[in-house]
Amino acid sequence: MVRGDVHAIKLPGRRGHVQRGRRYAVIVQADELLDLSTVVICPTSSSTPAASFHPQIDINGEPTRVMCEMIAAIDSRALGRRVRHLTLDETREIEDSLSLVLGFA
Repeated sequence: MVRGDVHAIKLPGRRGHVQRGRRYAVIVQADELLDLSTVVICPTSSSTPAASFHPQIDINGEPTRVMCEMIAAIDSRALGRRVRHLTLDETREIEDSLSLVLGFA
């Protein structure tokens, strides 16, 4: 497991606009901190609208958007199988989106 990996996950059921259920997530946590029991992720959605903070990636040939405003820490044991690793360009787009969401831009 490294930063930029995309894993299958199942988020617990919640109310409101918080994402839940089976989906994919991108690991955004620094590699130096991946020995922790939790991992910081951004979930994906194939139905979320386009936005400056929703970079698009492909997973198994299907377009999906990374929801950089839905940053979450999950138990690392909740990660399912790894489906791919982001390209350098995709990683940079997500970093830019996270900077925008967190006010670092």
